[in-house]
Amino acid sequence: MPLPGALARLNRRFVNPVLMCRVSGRIPPLATVVHNGRRSGRTHRTPVLAFAGGDGWVFALFYGANRDWVANVMAAGQFHIERRGDTIRLDHPRRIDGDAGLRLLPWLLRPPLQVLRVEQFLTAVEAPHPR
Repeated sequence: MPLPGALARLNRRFVNPVLMCRVSGRIPPLATVVHNGRRSGRTHRTPVLAFAGGDGWVFALFYGANRDWVANVMAAGQFHIERRGDTIRLDHPRRIDGDAGLRLLPWLLRPPLQVLRVEQFLTAVEAPHPR
């Protein structure tokens, strides 16, 4: 069960701008997802928790998969994240639900996410570097 939509709106309006300016992308596991609006074409920046694993990344969808940034990256099929001064291109976003998504995260984070009832995740693989 995702966190309430009202909390998501509060975060988008007040918390995210502070995170964007101060810490997002500088302190792991925080990262900034950079994506284009599927209707407007505008570039958007969304602070997230991102975890590297295998050949890609996993994102816990605290507010569920029905968020604009998730719809934007799914529609585009690609996006990038900024973390610790690096830009990482990602392809093939895919939603994963339940225990399959939890197993992709570090074991230490699984219990808190279970308590928060986070059951939806997004994965993406690192895009090959252009030569």
